[in-house]
Amino acid sequence: MASSSGPLLNEELQCSICMEVFTDPVTTPCGHNFCRTCLSRCWPNTKTCFCPLCKEKYSRRPNLKINTTLREVVKHFKEKLNLGESEVFCDFCAERKQKAVKTCLTCQSSYCETHLEPHLSLPCLNEHTLINAVEKLEKYICQKHERLLELFCRDDHTCVCLFCTEGEHRTHNTVPIEEESLEKKNQLVQTQIDIHQMIQDRMKKIQEIQHSVELRKRNTEEEKSSSVEIFTDLIRSIERSQSKLLKMMEEQQKAAEKQAEDTIKEIHQEITELKRRNTELEQLSHTEDHLHLIQMCSSPYSRQHTKNWTEIRIDSDVNSLKRALIQLKKTLDETLNEKLKLSQTGLKFVQKFAVDVTLDPDTAHPRLILSDDGKQVSHGHVKQDVPENPKRFDESYCVLAKQGFSSGSFYYEVQVKGKTEWDLGVIRESINRKGDITLSPEDGVWTVILRNKNQYEACENPSVSLSLRVKPEKVGVFVDYEEGLVSFYDVESRSHVYSFTGQTFTDKLYPYFSPGFNDKAKNSNQLIITPVSPLMD
Repeated sequence: MASSSGPLLNEELQCSICMEVFTDPVTTPCGHNFCRTCLSRCWPNTKTCFCPLCKEKYSRRPNLKINTTLREVVKHFKEKLNLGESEVFCDFCAERKQKAVKTCLTCQSSYCETHLEPHLSLPCLNEHTLINAVEKLEKYICQKHERLLELFCRDDHTCVCLFCTEGEHRTHNTVPIEEESLEKKNQLVQTQIDIHQMIQDRMKKIQEIQHSVELRKRNTEEEKSSSVEIFTDLIRSIERSQSKLLKMMEEQQKAAEKQAEDTIKEIHQEITELKRRNTELEQLSHTEDHLHLIQMCSSPYSRQHTKNWTEIRIDSDVNSLKRALIQLKKTLDETLNEKLKLSQTGLKFVQKFAVDVTLDPDTAHPRLILSDDGKQVSHGHVKQDVPENPKRFDESYCVLAKQGFSSGSFYYEVQVKGKTEWDLGVIRESINRKGDITLSPEDGVWTVILRNKNQYEACENPSVSLSLRVKPEKVGVFVDYEEGLVSFYDVESRSHVYSFTGQTFTDKLYPYFSPGFNDKAKNSNQLIITPVSPLMD
């Protein structure tokens, strides 16, 4: 392997079963190469065969032929690396000794092609045991009896000669060495297949780990984007609150200035009146008309009615504004904590509260078509003849689940792939089912909807437009009854879509489904309640 490309080329010319350089290579229909003998051992006489490498199955055993081009490449490679060349020389060459091609274990001699001819042509030598030329013949000979090791003792796990079976191995289980060799080869092939499978399993695990890392990276980027959206919303909320607060402060200041202006004007008027009265009293105090003096002092006019200005205050305390700011900060902190909790808690947590949900045909609008298992619903063209039922919606194209919840938490998932319109969420039990219903929390409905293929909205009052980076194919709905929380998730991207928070539930809540109009088959896909598959890290 003098060339640097040697090891790499060796791998390319290596059978994945025996892990050796190809011998008589054959190519399967799927394009993989194996030693003909190795592949034959992997394919017993069965109707179905498969590629040991990629596991592709063949209904009929392929008629394989030796890949002559690959065989020549292998031969050239072996010659280049001195593989398969014998360094044993013929024992019968008189002058220039030729390299031996075979060794006879019976004769205990090695032969070149010329001197091997008698062993191939004479009947008396046909029974001799020939092997590829070897140097050390002693390992093929019994050291005790100097006879050929022809048998294998399975009790002592050693090779023995025929004389050994008449002595200490007389009662042991012995088999011809060829039989044991074939057994060992079969075991080796199976071991190689097992090792190959272990290699494939570990390669698959590497791919799984790499996929998990890539998925985590993608989810991290999505969560970063989601966090930016959360803080952007908070900044906007702060700006709106700041604007409202500044406006309120300006209004309060203007009110205080107006109050002060009116009060000062009233005080000035009273001062003027008091001055006028004081002048009159001054004149009265100098009069000589005693009767007039007594009458004036005894009349109601003489008793001055003035306002007690000590009780009048112009509020200069801005602590109320400070308290409003503190309360605003507290509200924003709670909002931030709530949004971060929703983002961090995430889909994996809420999936722990998964429940089995099935559709209730007694609630379905007559134009809705439900599957027999109660897991799918779509909009039909024809109004069905269904029994009258007080639970049935007669105007709104919707259906409820059979299961209702009045405490705790629950979660379910719905496939919405390929739809252009749908409504999902929860609804209170006491909703009016005869006539149109309004999708809003005030009316007892908490939903997220899709309209016109890509217009997503949370049905608040007023509604909130949702900007989703990815079109959801499966939506998860989570409810915490005591916390007053209804949350929606995009299951495939593991992202939080929207949450109704701070709600107060008093009725039993039922999962709510509306597949939307068929719209000339543009929205013919069904809403499908799917089993919840817990997410992996």
